Amino acid sequence: MTKDNEPPVDEDEELQDPIDSIREKCRDSSHCANYLDKFNKCEERVARRPNTTEDCEEELFDLLHCRDHCVAKEIFKHTK
Repeated sequence: MTKDNEPPVDEDEELQDPIDSIREKCRDSSHCANYLDKFNKCEERVARRPNTTEDCEEELFDLLHCRDHCVAKEIFKHTK
């Protein structure tokens, strides 16, 4: 039984988790662009140096923090 304002769900159709598209949108947003750019530059730098101890952990955490901050604002709009 569905509510009046919800379309019927086809049981053969696979449900999509909205967080995946929200994460992608937030990661690519102008708000997180600086963090994404720093992470990509770090990844390129590390890839060019075969004997380096540098990793991009800090840049990754900064990017994920920015992305998750954006996601937190958006995800609750999709809950029922």
